[in-house]
Amino acid sequence: MPSERILNQKKEEVKKLAEEMKEAKLILLTEYRGINVTDDTTLRKDLRNAGAKYTIIKNNITKRALAECKIEGLDEKLEGPTAVLISSEDYLEPSKIIYNFMKNNEYYKIKGGVIEGKVMTAEEIITLAKLPSRETLLSMLAGALLGNISKIAVALDQVRIQKEEAGEKVAVTAQAEETAEKEQPEA
Repeated sequence: MPSERILNQKKEEVKKLAEEMKEAKLILLTEYRGINVTDDTTLRKDLRNAGAKYTIIKNNITKRALAECKIEGLDEKLEGPTAVLISSEDYLEPSKIIYNFMKNNEYYKIKGGVIEGKVMTAEEIITLAKLPSRETLLSMLAGALLGNISKIAVALDQVRIQKEEAGEKVAVTAQAEETAEKEQPEA
């Protein structure tokens, strides 16, 4: 049986992790088997830059923290080596970083996770990670809107040109009629 000091230390770890999980927009469980130190360091740096925390925590502590947060459905994912990623700022960017890392490292896998309180499968998280970023979507929308605005501007310019041409024709016709009236002998 572990000493009371060790039990208290583990309880404190669970409490701290549970508090982080309650504030998180993203909790991601990954299998980190088969990656080297250089790749791991690069991954941690990229995640830190995205505002995410990436740690390796004992599965038992993670299970207890999830239970304390009333998050169910991930216990079976907590088997074998598991790294926990937590982000309280954004869920899309860290997911993209993990997905891209996973594509380049065949042994690295997403086990499952929680996005804004909803338990998600690895497949659902990968589907989200494949979506374009918010900035990309906004620029695509802006491009589409600008394209339509440009078409409207061209159409309005064509209407203006047609009206000017029609106005010139009316002026020429009026001038021709005026000239014709002056040239006709009066009866």
